[in-house]
Amino acid sequence: MLNMILHGTPTDRTPVLIAHGLYGSARNWGVIAKRLSDTRQVVAVDMRNHGDSPWHDTHGYPDLADDLAEVITYFGAPFDVLGHSMGGKAAMMLALSHPDLVRRLVIADIAPVAYSHSQLPFVEKMRAVDLGIVTRKSEASAQLGELGVEPALQSFFTQSLDVAGKRWRYNLDALEAEMPRIMGFPETTARWDGPTLFLTGAASDYVLPEHRAQIRALFPQARFAKIPGAGHWLHADKPREFEANLRAYLDA
Repeated sequence: MLNMILHGTPTDRTPVLIAHGLYGSARNWGVIAKRLSDTRQVVAVDMRNHGDSPWHDTHGYPDLADDLAEVITYFGAPFDVLGHSMGGKAAMMLALSHPDLVRRLVIADIAPVAYSHSQLPFVEKMRAVDLGIVTRKSEASAQLGELGVEPALQSFFTQSLDVAGKRWRYNLDALEAEMPRIMGFPETTARWDGPTLFLTGAASDYVLPEHRAQIRALFPQARFAKIPGAGHWLHADKPREFEANLRAYLDA
């Protein structure tokens, strides 16, 4: 089962499951999860091949959806599910393949489409870091900076660095091999008729007007909202605005 971080205790409100994006972890969502847990239990997971969760050779969205379904089944109740980027695609596939496990769905800045860009350069840059001489995360950040990684991403990646163990908490081999599946989305005839919010950053180009037909084909009840001044990492760019939108939707 996936590694989980639990925030709060069960209440009369539906619990929330948070699925992070590529190269992320449950810890990335700690602040928002803790704030949301004032009224409901929140479960943040490390996705497979990330953090402290098991490593597998496969990393397709049916696999990730089954992982999330196992977590929800363990708790024995439907969840509201929030997924960002890769985690958003996993959450969509969860609702399409395990519809009874999801009450409400929030998809943060991603669409159920294939993207043409690749995240492989970051795998190469992390492999290029000489972990043998790293004694603190700041030293790894400095090496990433020399490799052309911007400061925000340096900090993001090194959150998943095990300095003592001299290793990244990513299965880089599997993520590299499965990158075409990560950037894509499975062909499916399924649809989920439950309430779904596509929450995007106004400065992001991940969810475009031309994606709406495909979104509505799979999620007929989809609603759309944008957060001004936020990019793809909308929960980090505008955390209070993100939280306010999320609360309003889940509590509706």
